Amino acid sequence: MSITAHDALLPAYARADVTFVSGEGCWLVDADGNRYLDLLAGIAVVSLGHCHPAVTRAAHEQLDRLWHTSNLYWTEPMETLAERLSARFGGAAAFFCNSGAEAVESALKYARKATGKPGVVALDGSFHGRTLGALSVTGQPAKRAAFEPLSPGASFVARNDVEALAAAVGPETGCILLEPILGEGGIHPLEPEFLAAARALADREGAVLILDEIQCGVGRTGSFFAWEQLGVRPDAVTLAKALANGLPIGCLLVAAGAPEGFVPGDHGSTFGGNPVSCAAAVAVCDALTDELLADVRERGARLTAGLASLPAVTEVRGRGLMLGAELDRPAGPVVDAARERGLVVGSAGETVLRLTPPLTISTGELEHALELLQEVLQ
Repeated sequence: MSITAHDALLPAYARADVTFVSGEGCWLVDADGNRYLDLLAGIAVVSLGHCHPAVTRAAHEQLDRLWHTSNLYWTEPMETLAERLSARFGGAAAFFCNSGAEAVESALKYARKATGKPGVVALDGSFHGRTLGALSVTGQPAKRAAFEPLSPGASFVARNDVEALAAAVGPETGCILLEPILGEGGIHPLEPEFLAAARALADREGAVLILDEIQCGVGRTGSFFAWEQLGVRPDAVTLAKALANGLPIGCLLVAAGAPEGFVPGDHGSTFGGNPVSCAAAVAVCDALTDELLADVRERGARLTAGLASLPAVTEVRGRGLMLGAELDRPAGPVVDAARERGLVVGSAGETVLRLTPPLTISTGELEHALELLQEVLQ
């Protein structure tokens, strides 16, 4: 039986009818030669732009040396990346895996082992992944319903509701799991006071505070970790997406001094700490200089102001270059119309336009994107 290339893939995604074949910087090219300005960056993944020279060079050089050894041995890129992340965090130890969902699964197992307690408190509207454990702590009933019953022990509270959080956290709570900015849930930042309350409650009950920075971390908000701007140091963070600028990688980073969890044999990942992905991630860490992070904050403010001035935009939320524009209409048709004009943007909920451009985007490219959105939203 003959089937098309599209039919040869399981229908797990609602893909747009475009095939991208190349990219450079903030631009993509499709199979027909059309160019697109990319303000989605693979959903906050290609944060240094497509085919960033330093990251590309690091990956190529590692490909010529060593691809895989297994986690029975050390490799130089894995060790170097762990050192880079520990230095950024202020003292931490890393477990490497392959994706954000795997990082969250690692975090859940770490919290259970470290505390011996099964309860997890997360947020309504949160998103932590689609594997069964990560889905169990994702506060979006529509994503959970088809796969229930899921793992027990999770409870959900409204974001920034300190009283609800205090009521939910108790003696059986082993983990408070929060996104500093809810991504799939509509680009909603958490307030510093809410995170401070979460820190205090975790300390009171002997729970661990884990921040899911899979989408908002690695420079996206204008600091390497989003928590650096919020005044609360977590026990652990999960990272993925932008860490290797598009190569598969995930990371659970546990703070020095946090409750001890894993010992040899507790957890594993065949491809975790892959030398090529780790080499690319080291190049990403080195590229995120103070100057670039300052640019992210400045360009984020510029983009926020530009979005707020557009017709149909009722609110702009987020930090740095992780922004959501609340619209007075459904976001899906706007995403499609923008793509027809050569602009790639995304959505985060029914009426939220999601913009997570490469952190290296220029002022001129931002202005061009705003001009295209002006046309679309007229």
